[in-house]
Amino acid sequence: MNEAVDPDFALDDRGERPVLSVTGDWVVATLATIDQRLRDLKLAQNGVILDVSGLGRVDTAGAFVLDRTLRQASDAGLSVVQGEHDIARSLIEQIGAVSDPCDDARRPGHSAIDLLERLGKGTIGAANELIATLSFLGQTVLTMLRLLFVQPAKMRWTSIVAVMEEAGLDAIPIVAFLTFFVGMVVAFIGATTLQAFDLEIYTVELIGYSMLREFGVILTGIVLAGRTNSSFTAQIGTMKMRQELDAMKTLGLSPMEVLVVPRVLAMLLMTPMLAFAATLAGMAGGMMVGWLTLDISPAMFLDRIRNAVPMDQFWIGMSKAPVFGFVLALIGCRQGLLVGGSVQSLGSRTTSSVVQAIFAVIVIDALFAIFYMELGI
Repeated sequence: MNEAVDPDFALDDRGERPVLSVTGDWVVATLATIDQRLRDLKLAQNGVILDVSGLGRVDTAGAFVLDRTLRQASDAGLSVVQGEHDIARSLIEQIGAVSDPCDDARRPGHSAIDLLERLGKGTIGAANELIATLSFLGQTVLTMLRLLFVQPAKMRWTSIVAVMEEAGLDAIPIVAFLTFFVGMVVAFIGATTLQAFDLEIYTVELIGYSMLREFGVILTGIVLAGRTNSSFTAQIGTMKMRQELDAMKTLGLSPMEVLVVPRVLAMLLMTPMLAFAATLAGMAGGMMVGWLTLDISPAMFLDRIRNAVPMDQFWIGMSKAPVFGFVLALIGCRQGLLVGGSVQSLGSRTTSSVVQAIFAVIVIDALFAIFYMELGI
């Protein structure tokens, strides 16, 4: 083994941005000789160019020190790495990805330019996220169609049934419990408001339209976003952290076929059933309030629902359910596959998964509402 060469650096600040050239071996065994000198180095706060063309060996400790130096000079400018050294570039990028995300928050900018900069970065990030999600959507649909119609023998029905039980049957109690009480709340509000006009009998229609068309399916989507969607992200993310996905690929197995498609198909099948159970539970909650406070018997309640609420309201609500299930599974699996090698990354992706899923449910429901309004339904 070659003897380690002591690390060194030289700063050239004659240009618009200073150039920090590093040489020698930046490994844990040699960093003690250079660390304090780097800490004492005064860098202008307009970014720095790190030249790694003369760099020898480097490990994660050396990459951390170099990344720290870049961050020290990044308050008002962008620090970049130049030179041919793939290992150094890769390690610095990985160290930067798992560094404390609060570093930039400790030095926030409050000017109008800083606000516009954050707004621009957020807009670009949202656009990139949408494009990446659409790309993953296409990949998932192609894989699913190929397994269903070209290679059905590769379809993992056991995994699909297991996910159907975990994401569907096990979620019925919490979904029904939640929508039952929401139905009671809707009935109480309707009865209180309509009593002022002596129209409390129309509470039945209010419950029927709201639960059949909107609340049953949208509450199901929100519950699944917090329960099942986060579970998908955590499961796949943990597998990636443990390098089980790499082992799967080594064995010739595709994570899309083994992990993503079974979850998507299971959600497509189970979400309408959960929405149906949620709708029944919500109407049962409204019926109980009508029976106890308005003297509307269950028989009268059901008769008015049958005569006054068209059947198409039920199908409008049910038509949203498979779309919600598909989108929720898609977001949960994609965020799980994006998990890095740290626990912090797993928590961040799980949070993003839940937030994106709830946002998607609300937006898709609004789009459905506009669509059906244009159709006059």
